[in-house]
Amino acid sequence: MKKPVVALVGRPNVGKSTLFNCLVGKKQAIIEDTPGVTRDRLYGAVTYRNYSFHLIDTGGIDLAKEGFNDEIKMQAEIAINEADVVVFVVDGKEGITANDREVRQMLMNAGKKVIVAINKTDSKMARENIYDFYELGFDTYLPVSGEQKEGIYDLLDEITKDFSEMPEEEYEDGMIKFSVIGRPNVGKSSLVNALIGEERVIVSDEAGTTRDATDTIFTYHGDEYVVIDTAGMRKRGKVYESVEKYSLLRAMRAIDRSDVCLLVLNAEEGIVEQDKHIAGYALEAGKAVIIVVNKWDMIEDKDAEMKKFKEDIRAHFQFMPWAPMVFLSARTKKRIHTLMPEILKVYENSRKEIKTSVLNDVLTDAYMLNLPPSYKGKRLKIYFSNQVSNQPPTFNIQVNSKGLIHFSYERYLENKLRESFDFEGTPIVLQFKNKGEQEM
Repeated sequence: MKKPVVALVGRPNVGKSTLFNCLVGKKQAIIEDTPGVTRDRLYGAVTYRNYSFHLIDTGGIDLAKEGFNDEIKMQAEIAINEADVVVFVVDGKEGITANDREVRQMLMNAGKKVIVAINKTDSKMARENIYDFYELGFDTYLPVSGEQKEGIYDLLDEITKDFSEMPEEEYEDGMIKFSVIGRPNVGKSSLVNALIGEERVIVSDEAGTTRDATDTIFTYHGDEYVVIDTAGMRKRGKVYESVEKYSLLRAMRAIDRSDVCLLVLNAEEGIVEQDKHIAGYALEAGKAVIIVVNKWDMIEDKDAEMKKFKEDIRAHFQFMPWAPMVFLSARTKKRIHTLMPEILKVYENSRKEIKTSVLNDVLTDAYMLNLPPSYKGKRLKIYFSNQVSNQPPTFNIQVNSKGLIHFSYERYLENKLRESFDFEGTPIVLQFKNKGEQEM
């Protein structure tokens, strides 16, 4: 069962990003006082009681604004189309505006379940405006304050009211699930077909042929695996968006369900910004990643080009230098045999558990080899560390003061862990805690 999708929509500066951060539980959206600063949809995962859903934060729609507003409106339409529930955020202090009515019309046309969240209702004036919003014509209105975190549980109760509880695992324990992610027309479906050995996924030169994520179970060396082919995103009816730019949502859903993500690049086209965006979501989800360079049969001077392509990948994907690279051709099946062993390796690395005593020895040696610089007469001290989870491997490190940790020293410690243990293909997470601090 797929996670439901909830979209936050509304005009600029009604507090969607603050509400998004409140629901997701961390600061992800960029928040400024300038209306319309959130231009792109942002995605987050929300878990509430026994429910879990994807949350999309859209940019604010402003009729009077020229320039990027058409793009924002387009993004909001896409998000509404994908959503199971739409939270229409309005400003309780300002009351209804022409932009609110524009958003209302979009939602009425979409025919989705709509919850009107009347934000900024932490003042008397705002509470007096609440009933004015009933003229919008929806069924459900809830006063909230993203800033003060008021009414959030009521909102979550209403969002999840018709959701099913988090499903049991769809497949047997231990069955490895990997998703094939990337821009449209990089050869994702061809790669799936090459792996499973039969034409089960529609393949076309037209970008966006695959419209939904498709699960396929196949057998490799006697064991069963699940491969999830993700879609190039297209809106039903008309194609409103550039397929190149708006394929993220279904990729996000597939990433969430995966143990390993195969990020497919097109050898003919090289690396573009969208490739990095998609990789970033896999990294944020804590998934093991393999970078697959497809259509390698189209490259003539393969040795020289492979060296150059590897350098380009490392330059563009500096945030995941641990991701292995596989060069292949899904069309001719050349080098396709190198992919499954790599998937198995990075999967095992993502599940690796390090003995506490060995972990402490490695970190102690790293600390003594390169003492962190002192700051205002204080120096970072490491007392004890232990692994608290895997997929991705996550380590708690007790220190004297978290405020003394510089990102460069954190990166140094991560590199030392990677030198000592094979974590190729998986992110690792270092959680620094002050001595005596309780785990959350």
